[in-house]
Amino acid sequence: MDPFSTDAILIRRVEYGDHDLIITYFTRSRGRLSVMAKNAKLSVKRFAGALDPFSVMNIQCTWPKRKNSLPILNSVDIETAFARIRTNAVNTGYASYWLEMVNTWMEEGRKDHALYDLLFHVLDSLNRGTMDVQVLSLLFQIRFMSISGFSPNLSCCGICETPIDKIAQGRITFDFAQGQLICNNCSTAGSIRHGITVSKGTLKQLFWINGSDIGRAERLKFSPEAIREGQQLLESFIPCHIGRDMKSLTVLRRLRH
Repeated sequence: MDPFSTDAILIRRVEYGDHDLIITYFTRSRGRLSVMAKNAKLSVKRFAGALDPFSVMNIQCTWPKRKNSLPILNSVDIETAFARIRTNAVNTGYASYWLEMVNTWMEEGRKDHALYDLLFHVLDSLNRGTMDVQVLSLLFQIRFMSISGFSPNLSCCGICETPIDKIAQGRITFDFAQGQLICNNCSTAGSIRHGITVSKGTLKQLFWINGSDIGRAERLKFSPEAIREGQQLLESFIPCHIGRDMKSLTVLRRLRH
């Protein structure tokens, strides 16, 4: 197979043997891609600064002669290092959580330009400090779910389809298992085993930042209570539907508190 190059965001690296690394990228043209970096732990000049998480780069790879082997990483051109993220522990925690979401959900080799652009956007915003990191994380999570096809229903009751504005109560139950709102008229005792109640205001803001232009969404102000509720909803719902707990989220919660 012919050599190839692609723009890529480094999302994970694992030691392999004494000198090599297996590096996982989220690439624009090939989706999630794992490559072998031969002698990466020894070759300081060859991969200088190119093996840091969150970095955006153009990678050049070749295919080994042996079938079913990983592509070989030959060279790297760093485009954006996003170095400021790594100088702040909380920012690093958030960015690591986003990368683990992408790495866990994306299938190897499946392209997704929308998700690539979203990940680049939030890393760039985080690096420049243009948006509160907690709100930026809400923006990434709600849009990640929409792109990935398991967006929660936040516009109406999932059973009777009553629009949120016409639901009488000020706080509405969100069912994690079903990924939908349940109004009081449709809920029965013991029917929701895993869920929380969320204010209508928070639900409306999450719905709005998911569907609005990303530039306008960044200007929306969240109250501390709305941030807390949004975090509780999204950070519980996403692991539930991905089907696994995420180590980076556990670390992030410790850093946050």
